[in-house]
Amino acid sequence: MSQTVEHFNYLHHIPELGFEEFKTSAYIADKLEAAGFQVTRNINGTTGIVAVLESGRPGPVLALRADMDALGHIIDGQHVARHTCGHDGHSSVVLTTAQEILAEGGIKQGRLKILFQPAEELGTGAIAMTEGGAIDDVDMLLGFHLRPLEECPMGQAVPAMYYSASATVEAIFHGKAAHGARPHLGVNALDAGAHAVQAVNGIHLSPSLTWSAKATRFLCDAGVTNSIPSEATVVWDLRSAENEGMTELKARVLRAIESSAQAYGASVDIRILKEMPAAIIDEDATGVIASAIREVLGDAGLTEPKSTPGSEDFFHYLRLRPQIKGGFWGLGANLTPGLHHPEMHFDRDALALGVKVFKSCVRRVLG
Repeated sequence: MSQTVEHFNYLHHIPELGFEEFKTSAYIADKLEAAGFQVTRNINGTTGIVAVLESGRPGPVLALRADMDALGHIIDGQHVARHTCGHDGHSSVVLTTAQEILAEGGIKQGRLKILFQPAEELGTGAIAMTEGGAIDDVDMLLGFHLRPLEECPMGQAVPAMYYSASATVEAIFHGKAAHGARPHLGVNALDAGAHAVQAVNGIHLSPSLTWSAKATRFLCDAGVTNSIPSEATVVWDLRSAENEGMTELKARVLRAIESSAQAYGASVDIRILKEMPAAIIDEDATGVIASAIREVLGDAGLTEPKSTPGSEDFFHYLRLRPQIKGGFWGLGANLTPGLHHPEMHFDRDALALGVKVFKSCVRRVLG
């Protein structure tokens, strides 16, 4: 059994949610220390890890990043953590890359940093790592993600994945309870929430933009069926291929929610639960990745850059530290039935290919 699959098998069976990756980070940090890396644990008070390999010679600082957290699911009525986004695969690939780079003689110049990040799914892990100083000295930062089968099959890889910006908006409408027979004495929070859903659906941005806004949760219950509910919670998922489009979309959505509450005489508390920026990708970093993919998978294995409506908190690093050259690629793994599906699975042989691509990237920058 290869190191990569061994790491994957262990990590896959200890899924942990964001900022709770205690067993996961301990396993990874122990392996890195055993390999000979300088390891710093608990970055910024989290489960984050930074491992450093020095060449002893001047040169650039290259960082490879992997995410560690699992997703929360309700399965058979039970709340469980499960690796359904492939972060266990990402961690296994980057951990093995680090081990093999050191075992094969290390690097010729500069410094290699290995980042294992918590809470990607929460959208705040990259922010916590950045605020903890993890990338202050980094010149180039590379990350990757396993891709669904319909987007990129086994044996191919995408040199640049252009993710979309996303935001999760929660609105809690506050009305006034009343008997169902005397609705004029109350303020129906359900009506205000339902009106807000329709108002957001009526938003129209320029057709030249790629965007969407849709309600994904509506919670309202007075406890009985003959009372006017005094509170309703609605959550919206917002997407935009461009950061500028997200700024406009978010402003329009917030205005629609506030106006709907006002129209019904309700009040509303609005929170942005999560935000992720659209992709910020550097041409030089993409060139390094493309050359590495071509070396490992051949010309037929290198696809064109691709766009996805999904979001990725990796791009917070580049939003917060715009001087860094960032690259983010996608690895084909025959992944089905889809990311975040409770039964997601993929061809584990793809993990070894991911290691080879990352090792080639390291040689090209620090060799």
